[in-house]
Amino acid sequence: MKDKDLRKRVPYHIQRDVLDELGVDQVAEKSDFKISAKEKLREAVRFKSCFLSFVPLLTWLPRYPFRENAIGDLISGISVGIMHLPQGMAYALLAAVPPVFGLYSSFYPILIYFIFGTSKHISVGTYAVMSVMIGSVTERLAPDSDFMIPGNDTNSTSLDIVSRDAERVKIAATVTFLSGIFQLLLGLVRFGFVVTYLSEPLVRAYTTAAAIHVIVSQLKYSFGINPQRYSGPLSLIYTIIEDCALLGQTNIGTLVVSIVTIIGLVAAKELSALAARKIPIPIPVELITIIIATVVSWQMDLKTEYGVEVVGKIPSGLQAPVAPAVSLLGSMVGDAFALAVVGYGIAISLGRIFALKYAYKVDSNQELIALGLSNSIGGLFNCFAISCSMSRSMVQVSTGGKSQVAGAISALVILVILLKIGELFEELPKAVLAAIIYVNLQGMMKQFGDIRSLWRTNKVDMVVWVMTLILTVLFNPDMGLAASIAFSILTVVFRTQLPKYSILGQVPGTDIYKPVEDYNQEIPGIMIFHSSATLYFANAEMYIDALYEKTGVDVAKLLSHKKKLEAKRLRKEKKAAKKAKKEAKKRAKEAVKAAEEPKFSDTDESGEEAEANGDVHKLSVKEPKDVGAVEVGPDPDTDTTLPQAIILDLSPVNFLDTVGVKTLRNIYKDYGEAGVQVYFCGCQRGVVESMEKGDFFNEKVTKSILFSSVHDAVLYCQQGNSEEVQYILMSYTHTRISEVS
Repeated sequence: MKDKDLRKRVPYHIQRDVLDELGVDQVAEKSDFKISAKEKLREAVRFKSCFLSFVPLLTWLPRYPFRENAIGDLISGISVGIMHLPQGMAYALLAAVPPVFGLYSSFYPILIYFIFGTSKHISVGTYAVMSVMIGSVTERLAPDSDFMIPGNDTNSTSLDIVSRDAERVKIAATVTFLSGIFQLLLGLVRFGFVVTYLSEPLVRAYTTAAAIHVIVSQLKYSFGINPQRYSGPLSLIYTIIEDCALLGQTNIGTLVVSIVTIIGLVAAKELSALAARKIPIPIPVELITIIIATVVSWQMDLKTEYGVEVVGKIPSGLQAPVAPAVSLLGSMVGDAFALAVVGYGIAISLGRIFALKYAYKVDSNQELIALGLSNSIGGLFNCFAISCSMSRSMVQVSTGGKSQVAGAISALVILVILLKIGELFEELPKAVLAAIIYVNLQGMMKQFGDIRSLWRTNKVDMVVWVMTLILTVLFNPDMGLAASIAFSILTVVFRTQLPKYSILGQVPGTDIYKPVEDYNQEIPGIMIFHSSATLYFANAEMYIDALYEKTGVDVAKLLSHKKKLEAKRLRKEKKAAKKAKKEAKKRAKEAVKAAEEPKFSDTDESGEEAEANGDVHKLSVKEPKDVGAVEVGPDPDTDTTLPQAIILDLSPVNFLDTVGVKTLRNIYKDYGEAGVQVYFCGCQRGVVESMEKGDFFNEKVTKSILFSSVHDAVLYCQQGNSEEVQYILMSYTHTRISEVS
């Protein structure tokens, strides 16, 4: 049976009184009950609930389903831990610190997140975007030029790599500590909603632009060159120009290693993707690559024979905590805040995706606290800022990971590597790590396809995407983020300043109102004005202009013309009164003169009678008829038929500032002076409260001009302000799907 045969038309009727705002409050029995501030405070400081929410581990670990989840979490943890090794070492190069500190950043923060995090599936640790942001700070505050020492020759200098790396590690740890403090403070004050200012197009464009920064920063390792470090706006452009100028100094051995590694990684990943259908555990391509590269480098002595730069000494064991460099904090506040926002935005976005897919909740404020503790405590152990990685998270999910236990196991894998295995990778070429970064960034580069899809769906979002990419590429990632957020917010402001205004008409037989330009169903004598945006200071003037244009009633001109007519009428009245007074005096003189002359005829009897009665000086002087009735032609600019009433649909308005309240007050007053009654409908509670606080209502203007719906306001106008009017709210055929046996 076809779908149309399953449909049945069901007519229904509702009968009630026309209700204004006061009537709704009475019928609905509105309650004035409010939770006291004392009760809110008591609820907020309940120790047990606060402590358990602050340490989620205590809530979910006692109920951990060991039999169902243990095997999957174990396999997943080992798989992700193996990925942490090459990615941690590679991303340490982006942060401009020795590779071993990438392994530290893959251990301490993960354990902290295991205790305080709420997402079961994301894999926190090193991340390319965060690493390149750290690298921009470390290379800016500790450039190579500050560590040049005189050589044996008079004009020669050499770079003190040990001192430079030590200073950069201190800078990276300090900015990480400060970013963690920012995240922790934002979480404690329940400021998790700050991530809402990072829209999906903005985040995807930002990560794409950051990937371009990452690629450019790794070119020196792929070509074996040593370009000058640039910072500030256009630094990426200057770096590319510098790299191109140094291509003649390319180390051929390093370039060959890079090309072979990239080709091998791409081919291996394609084969791994094909084999994923048959093998439940993903092939650790990066781990196999660095093992083979290390063995080849050691056997062929690439460092000595071909001048290929290698990782160098990797100390075994863990380091003791070190206090952050307080003297550096003032020079990195902006960088730290950008790290805090970007790291949190990426983590919570990915966490919400998995939470929605697997039906659990991620606490945005607790995630801020977890990441804040991970970064601040990690900064004490010389780690650099972390977030979550999409590739590792997908591996964690695909290999059976179902809880944060998988993350803890991956941290244990890194611990074993730090204690026993790390020193085996000292001969690993840095070009191999750069190649791993290139291949892992191919997913981000595919995000250029967003431009095409956004062009079809939402051109404003496409503009945000493109501008975010351009701003982040031209500026540093931190400055680019700030500029991108500002531009994104401006697009929202502009859209509220340019809403769609329309006059609504009634669909016959219903309480549905649609724009008349689409449905052409105007209501005689009633104008229903609708705006698609809220009303506030930025668009208040445009709201009034659109109201004048759509209703065809320019109240300003109408009142101006009315004042001109009034002034003209007063001038004519004054002139007529002066003329009448002059005429009266003239007649009085003639009457006196006539009274003094002898009366010889019967025609003067009335005068004699008046004289006899003593009323000679009390003559009745008849003034000109209709002195105040001045007929003036209509003004061609304002000649229009005034509507009986104008209804403002305020249902899209979610707040009113003082300018908005003043605008509505002026509209009501001006149209009222022009003889047009104004009503408001669809006012939300906050809008009504703003009108009350803004002294909109008084003894003459009450809530009786507010209506819950457009239909109530229309019927009220049509019935001539009757207090109780029974009407059929809906009497039309309604379609719904009904079950058919």
